[in-house]
Order: sequence, then C-alpha cells, then structure tokens
Amino acid sequence: MQKSPRKPISPTAAFNKAAALCARSEQASGDIYTKIIGWGLTTEEADGVMKQLKSENYLNDERYARAYCRDKMRFNGWGRIKVAFMLKTKGIGKDHIEAALAEVDETEYGNTIRRLLQAKMRDVKNKERMQARASLMRYAASRGFEPNVFYPIVDELMGGSDDSE
Repeated sequence: MQKSPRKPISPTAAFNKAAALCARSEQASGDIYTKIIGWGLTTEEADGVMKQLKSENYLNDERYARAYCRDKMRFNGWGRIKVAFMLKTKGIGKDHIEAALAEVDETEYGNTIRRLLQAKMRDVKNKERMQARASLMRYAASRGFEPNVFYPIVDELMGGSDDSE
C-alpha cells in the first residue's frame, strides 16, 4: 500500500521540528535540508528555515564533523579515510573535515587499528603467511586506515617483515 502524500507543514512548524532533531543530536545540514524538503516546504522556505537553524546555532557543520569523526573512530573503529569519505557524502565541506581529522589523538588512533588487527589475527592464524598478511592489510584498508599507519603494525603482528625482501 502506497503512503498518501502528507500535507505540507508551515515553515515555523518545520523549524520547530528540525530544531528538536538538532537539539537531540548533531545533524548534518544536508540531512536536515532533505528532511525539510520532504516535509513539503518549497526551496525558498527550506532555505529560510536552514538559515534560521544555522543562525541560532542548531546546525553547525564543523561541530557535526567533529562529533561524527570522534564517534565513528571510537565506536565503529573507522580510520581517517572512511570518516572523510562519509562526511563528504553528507555534504560536509573539506575545511570542516580537515579540522575534525586534525583533532584525532594519534596514540588512540594507533591503539584502535592495533586492537582491530589483533582481533583479526585470530581469524587468519591458520592461513599461509602471505595470505594472512594480505587479509590483514585488506581488512585495515576496508576500515579506512592509511597504509602508512597499518603496514608497520601488520609487520609487527606477523613477526617482522617478509622473508622475500
């Protein structure tokens, strides 16, 4: 059964609804704009609501980028590459992304990838050495970590560098 289209809401109601969303948790401007348009506002009305949300500091893309970066790294075990990519898909500007990534604690970042790779070692322990190493590297890359960060950790976990070097 198809949903019937909702009656458009007023710009004031849209502002109140969006402000309540933003008060509960940080939101990306692009996500909120999409919701506002979905509520039936015209682009002019939506732009006005967005301007008001930003002027009253309900929306702040830099603050959102910092919170998103911190949470995804800490709770999801994502690396800088994946976080930056996902923020970019949400329409966050390059300057905000760079500022958020600059705040990453390097020790905590290294500990995160080390912990993830140590856990992954249990899955690859019965594989041939080169297959295990490749599997660890693919895993780290898929989590969005930079090669210069995970190569030394993989080498250490594998017991040194390759014999072929």
